[in-house]
Amino acid sequence: MSTNAAAAAKPSHWGNLLQGLQKMGRSLQLPIAVLPAAGIVNRLGQPDVFGADGLGWTNVAKVFAGAGGALLDATLGLPLLFCIGVAIGMAKKADGSTALAAVAGFLVYRGVLNQFPVDCPDGQALAGNQCVDYAAKAAANATYQNPGVFGGIIMGLLASFFWVRFHRTKLISWLGFFNGRRLVPIIMAFVGIVFAVLCLWVWPPIGDALESFSSWLEGLGAVGSGIFGVVNRGLLVIGLHQFLNVPMWFQFGSYTKPDGQVVHGDINMFLSGDPSAGIYQTGFFPIMMFALPAACLAMVHCARPERRKVVGGMMLSLALTSFVTGITEPIEYSFMFVAPVLYAVHAVLTGVSMTVTWALGVKDGFSFSAGLIDYAINWGLATKPWMIIPIGLCFAAVYYAIFRFAITKWNLPTPGREPEEEAAELERENVK
Repeated sequence: MSTNAAAAAKPSHWGNLLQGLQKMGRSLQLPIAVLPAAGIVNRLGQPDVFGADGLGWTNVAKVFAGAGGALLDATLGLPLLFCIGVAIGMAKKADGSTALAAVAGFLVYRGVLNQFPVDCPDGQALAGNQCVDYAAKAAANATYQNPGVFGGIIMGLLASFFWVRFHRTKLISWLGFFNGRRLVPIIMAFVGIVFAVLCLWVWPPIGDALESFSSWLEGLGAVGSGIFGVVNRGLLVIGLHQFLNVPMWFQFGSYTKPDGQVVHGDINMFLSGDPSAGIYQTGFFPIMMFALPAACLAMVHCARPERRKVVGGMMLSLALTSFVTGITEPIEYSFMFVAPVLYAVHAVLTGVSMTVTWALGVKDGFSFSAGLIDYAINWGLATKPWMIIPIGLCFAAVYYAIFRFAITKWNLPTPGREPEEEAAELERENVK
């Protein structure tokens, strides 16, 4: 092989960086997968369900609220979940010792932060990086600088790095008990101390800057929501959309609950009853429940007659998955690369949906994704949730018309319209 050919075969630095970021994005999906259970359990504990304003089972409501709240807690539960998920996802051949090392480092890091509370005037507590009013009975809540999920993610990255680097290390014979995997949690305890001290120094200005950016984007109102929608779908192409979702959904913004507890992130704020939350969630419901299933129907109708039955069964499954659960990637990847212009239109229309719903005063949210399950469960927390149905039907009509026109006009190779050789190969694979 020539030098030039070898250089071409070797991944570029940018390629390695992109692969690493994609791996990081997949790692972020692991803790996010826990959220459906957390959201459902937390919702059952709300006053209008099992609580005083619903069935009146107040003690049962406390059980569910406590269970769901533990996972959604922005100071412990969520950061710890992200810490473990990232550590396992990023480390090669990770095992239970990777998670143990991450937990050890995280608990030390959080314990150090707790030793340096931020002084707030009487009757106030720290929310993000600002002192806000709170109920006197919540004096122990949010009284220290809290990097939140960012801190958990960084601790997870550190745990994966040190685990890969030291999990096979051999010490001198009389310290042999601490060889390899047993050594990494010890290392992470000291890493947690160093990282916590660093956070005490550098996090306040970083946190202020992030809160300012969040406030600026939220201040744009419907336009800011639309920008988020377009960028979210755009980043999905390279698997980096979670880098945008995590700060917006779990870190930026703050809401003080009636009991004085401060929560962060658009999802947690919505589930905690913040009437102004949902700006980065609402517009996904019309797209995921109605528009993309309509796109599936258009692709079925555009398929060749001999392929229509097979494609119809596949698209029905994908459409139901999108409608019920809000998982849309299988649909989007079915046309993303064969019809990139259609995907660009889809990204823009997602932004339009985000803008339109917010401009009309519709406010809704989810614990996992914008599907029927979250739509039904969170109906009582939403503002004008009924409007999502007519808005969604309008977007469904638009998507169907655009997809059918574009596919037939430019002969796009969407499922069912592949070249005959490729279709034959797909048939053989289905038979196997």
